[in-house]
Amino acid sequence: MATSADVARLAGVSLSTVSYALSGKRPVSQETRDRIEKAIAELGFSPNAGARALASSQTHVLGLFVQFLPDEFSPAMLQYVLPITEAARSAGYDTLFVTEADGPHALQRIASSNMVDGVVLLNVAHDDPRLPILRNIRQPGAMVGLPRTTDGFDVFDLDFAESARLLVDHLAQLGHREVVLITPNEHVYERGYAYAWRFRDAALERASRHGIRVFSYPGQTQQPGLNEQLNRILDERPEATALVVHNDAAIAALPAVLHARGVRVPDDLSVVGLYSEDFGRLFSLPYTAVESSPDKLGRSAVQTLVKRLNKPETEGHVLELVVPEITDRGSTRAV
Repeated sequence: MATSADVARLAGVSLSTVSYALSGKRPVSQETRDRIEKAIAELGFSPNAGARALASSQTHVLGLFVQFLPDEFSPAMLQYVLPITEAARSAGYDTLFVTEADGPHALQRIASSNMVDGVVLLNVAHDDPRLPILRNIRQPGAMVGLPRTTDGFDVFDLDFAESARLLVDHLAQLGHREVVLITPNEHVYERGYAYAWRFRDAALERASRHGIRVFSYPGQTQQPGLNEQLNRILDERPEATALVVHNDAAIAALPAVLHARGVRVPDDLSVVGLYSEDFGRLFSLPYTAVESSPDKLGRSAVQTLVKRLNKPETEGHVLELVVPEITDRGSTRAV
């Protein structure tokens, strides 16, 4: 059976460096961490979690709380899961994946049973019912998503308002004055996910400043209704010269819809959106877009949580809104 000494030897590092990489107690460079992870994989090494828990009174497990809702686009949520679990593993933590529909009950149950050392929340709503529970349990937590109140929490999210302004400015500079905006599904608004209206409201306000007329539609997420809706929107708005798509299901379906209609991008229609580079590769999306940064957000949440676990006396909390960046893929042109 492989030992941590075997991992150190294969990775070409000291035994203490392996320990730091597994525990997260000291910073380890990404290059060194990659070598250690490669050695762990080759050797099939598994730290003795039971022994570590007895020695430290810790489980070395993080709870990841997420909901997969039937009327939402699951591949978009999965973008956040992998970087969170990878960051946890790199810091020496396993991940308990909790998808229970009753989020507050699940959080209280897992925390009170001491199954995890800390928690990460996804699907964070404006008035999230899990937050009062998180405030009162002994385990620290971090979240991806911006709630109404951030005091006492480590919070990470994309600056969705600035993302919208970047895309509208881009189209304005090209002379577009008639634009269709496809937003998240109406249920997203009903559930109180603020990212939806942060983007929509900022887009409408910026467009108004530029004298751009915007036709806004809450997009669907399921087929065949999604394709039918996209075709209906395009039929209703032939005067529109550009699409702004803030809906993962819609942007994934759009290339096939436009191809079937014989619409050429950007010759006939300019298209911009908001999605991650990995998501774009998965669905072969050729559109200019703001990077949604799920990898950076997920890793930042875990790294901050691990630091807080290692130094419980740390004061103050983190509120980080990732500055958006736009990648021009040539899907827009001047009017």
